[in-house]
Amino acid sequence: MRPISGGLCSVCGERLLSPHVFAGEDGEVRCGLCRRLEQPYVKAAAYGSYEGGLRDLIHLLKYQHVRPAANVLGRMLGEAIGHLEPSFGDPKLVVVAVPLHVSKRRQRGFNQAEVTAKLALKLRPERDRYELEPELLERIRETQSQTGLTRHQRRENLRGAFRVKNGEKIAGREVLLVDDVFTTGTTVSECARILRRGGAARVWVATVARTLKADVQRVVLEPDSETERTMAAHG
Repeated sequence: MRPISGGLCSVCGERLLSPHVFAGEDGEVRCGLCRRLEQPYVKAAAYGSYEGGLRDLIHLLKYQHVRPAANVLGRMLGEAIGHLEPSFGDPKLVVVAVPLHVSKRRQRGFNQAEVTAKLALKLRPERDRYELEPELLERIRETQSQTGLTRHQRRENLRGAFRVKNGEKIAGREVLLVDDVFTTGTTVSECARILRRGGAARVWVATVARTLKADVQRVVLEPDSETERTMAAHG
């Protein structure tokens, strides 16, 4: 269970295949998706790839309710948060875990993202910098599993599923959104969008793991080059 290594998108954290990357005017390297679309969050960071032992450990907590697994996952989430800390602007951040619907939480008995976040924040040297607000973001509509859905279907599945309570707590402030897994990014993007609409100035995302696509989006260094025009011609 090693940390993600190699070149990563500076926004979503997707792995890039060098030298097929593109640096924007700010010098930051982005994947093809983040070049085309402005994400509702500033930056997302994850500890490791969602596979093998890390995937099994997340499942132990999430589905088998092996609570001691949260201690290891909390340490990993803390490291992901640490990667983001140099970019934070506010002296204090509101921390929000991706919520479960009340029926799912009642069935599971806990929100794994919230449990992991509490442990992660305790391990941060500047723990007083974070204010965990478990009830601030609410999942008001039960949604079907995202597994097997296309990106468009995932967005539709989550539309209208979240709302902000007590928006005055995030008005004009930076928010750290945490979850266990970043799969396609649809869930954290929708939560970040709702938080921004609710008044948050900027949103950051930290997860224990993320899915790294095998078919990495390839782009070229020079956007006007003959290579790019050839790629575009072939779809």
